[in-house]
Amino acid sequence: MSTGSSTGPSPGEPAPAAAPTALRRLVPDELLDRAPGCPFDPAPGLAARRGDGPVQRLELRGGATAYLVTGFDEAREVLADARFSSDRLRYRDATQMQPHEVAAAEGCPVAPAEIGERTDGMFVFMDPPEHTRIRRMLQGQFTVRRMRDLEERVVEIAVEHIEAMRAAGNTADLVPAYALPLPSLVICELLGVDYADRATFQENTAIALNSTSTDEERARAGGELYGYIARLVAAKREAPADDLPSGLLQDTERPLTDAQLIDVALVLLGAGHETTANMLALGTYALLSHPDQLAALRNDPALVDDAVEELLRYLSIIQLGVTRVATETVRVGDVDVPAGATVIVGTPETNRDPRRLADPDRLDLGRERVPHLAFGHGVHQCLGQQLARVEMRVGFTELVRRLPGLRLDTPAAQVPLRNDMLIFGVHALPVAWDAAPASP
Repeated sequence: MSTGSSTGPSPGEPAPAAAPTALRRLVPDELLDRAPGCPFDPAPGLAARRGDGPVQRLELRGGATAYLVTGFDEAREVLADARFSSDRLRYRDATQMQPHEVAAAEGCPVAPAEIGERTDGMFVFMDPPEHTRIRRMLQGQFTVRRMRDLEERVVEIAVEHIEAMRAAGNTADLVPAYALPLPSLVICELLGVDYADRATFQENTAIALNSTSTDEERARAGGELYGYIARLVAAKREAPADDLPSGLLQDTERPLTDAQLIDVALVLLGAGHETTANMLALGTYALLSHPDQLAALRNDPALVDDAVEELLRYLSIIQLGVTRVATETVRVGDVDVPAGATVIVGTPETNRDPRRLADPDRLDLGRERVPHLAFGHGVHQCLGQQLARVEMRVGFTELVRRLPGLRLDTPAAQVPLRNDMLIFGVHALPVAWDAAPASP
């Protein structure tokens, strides 16, 4: 999961709506912007660093120095080491600092900010033990039964939307017609959003997470989402149901406050919706751009599980990667990362580490499975990864099965890329398929 603000919202305040990442201000564009001609590969500047070592110094525009980790083993080491903090209230992330803040911080000892116990629910920006407490509660809600029940709904949702596309003709923009609503409706199921409210909930989610929305539109949609979830939590306290918020409310040993429950729901909404939606759209784009791989999946639907893992490895949709702050000097590989330094785990490159696999830049659905870091590693590994896999497995299977002759309906170079967002993907994906023959 990688959503939320750099400093975290104050308790009881709505989480900020998604906006172009702060990395954009400080990290050179060539490390962020993927090339239109090869949108599935890491940004050219990131790929060009391959061979320069698994841990590299990176000078940021704001004057600070960060450390970029591109080696798979070294990245796992960082993500599993408690000396690298995720807490953005206590430790300063250089990718979020303005130049004057960098200058003011020079020479200052590394010490956590005195903020007391965290009272918000933005657990992705916490360290143990605060993170451990909330994550353990959430893990208890991602049960085998709930995932099985949700899989049945994923199939229903996928089929409903594909049949709606077919009924409207033989062309569609796959992003709003399929990739966005599928995970959004699954999140509605998970959170227990009433059917009558789902259209408005989906609309506000789409606006809040859309980079083309104005600041005013995002603020309005984000505020309405926050207000709705606040009312949802209050309703679940009064009348618990079989959903995640109700389940969390049953934990009475050290219950979460309403503000924490709202934060948790917003984290799950942002992380579970945007990442899967972009994997569905970008993954389809990748398959359509590799007809041999699409044909392999069409000819052998049982290949879909391997296809999902290979697409997760190959695409790595977290733009540059995730960040951590060293709380003391730590040696990573053959580099000493000093206390207070920000480390950027370059996920697109770690998943293509040539030391681990041959021909890492090739999409190969038949490749023997290799570990990847698409869902992170360590205590912050994505909680909803199994649900995300279900959504992708069903999403790709039903598209291939129900839309014969599926193909791009625009030149590949004209597909608009989400280079301006933290989560990479496409803003639109016009597709066409073979129309069903007319009845005699």
